[in-house]
Amino acid sequence: MTDLVGRKVSVKVPATSANLGPGFDTLGMALSYYDELEVEAVAGSGAVVEVIGEGAGEVPTDETNLVVRSIAHVFEQVGQKLPGLKIKAHNIIPHGRGMGSSGAAVVSGVVAAQGLLEGVVEFTSAQLLQLATDLEGHPDNVAPSLFGGLTIAWEDEKGPHHKKLIVHRGVSPLELIPNFKMSTAIARALQPESVPHADAVFNVSRSALLVAALTQSPELLMAATEDRLHQDYRSEAMPEAGKVIEIMRKNNHAAVVSGAGPSVLVLASDPAERMEAAQLAAKHFPQWRALVLAVDFKGATVIRNQ
Repeated sequence: MTDLVGRKVSVKVPATSANLGPGFDTLGMALSYYDELEVEAVAGSGAVVEVIGEGAGEVPTDETNLVVRSIAHVFEQVGQKLPGLKIKAHNIIPHGRGMGSSGAAVVSGVVAAQGLLEGVVEFTSAQLLQLATDLEGHPDNVAPSLFGGLTIAWEDEKGPHHKKLIVHRGVSPLELIPNFKMSTAIARALQPESVPHADAVFNVSRSALLVAALTQSPELLMAATEDRLHQDYRSEAMPEAGKVIEIMRKNNHAAVVSGAGPSVLVLASDPAERMEAAQLAAKHFPQWRALVLAVDFKGATVIRNQ
């Protein structure tokens, strides 16, 4: 058994926005907004976590921390003994806002474990996605966080899969973030068990169109981001987000709920259009924070420091 004590890794993981309107539980995009993590394997057992930024004073700082649980899950699955862990987490991805903070924590742990086990266990992309999906439950957030870009995620009897696509350089994301949170569980509970056939067909067409709009034809983003599967059902729990989307779309800006919300993602077709959307948001919703972002193309990275 390799002695891992003394090994150190640095991890950088992007925020994500899942669904992107019609691509419910399927499409996700990585954004240039990052949580960073320093992990050291130490003698003994247990974990000590220092959290700086988002979640400080709120998230657990022991073995129950999601990052620690994710590292432990990887070690268990590959039959390796977990060392003691000393972790420093620099978090900027907002919690409970629909930007994939829990998925980022899971991915942080998975790739940290990968880095700690370098030279001991080798991981394929498929294995990393499986390990992350085990913990997150759905691959649509962890796939873009792991691999970057626009990802299509699906599951079958063999497990989760993904296809990474390169986003058109004109696509210019704007994330609008409120000062209140939304529980993903509550958002999901508002979903109906079934939807009308016409709505299902509507979303199939828009999802297909959205892939084309994001990779080839950004001018189609308004039509491509229409949705009838989940956003309207969830709007009663976050009416302010609904108002943001309504005003944005009335002014021809392709706005959607970011993940489970309540943040709103605007997918502009060029930087000038994004600036117009930011100005519109500042005028009508000055209490909402606007982040001018890029699409992250690299996904999660891990560097072995020692």
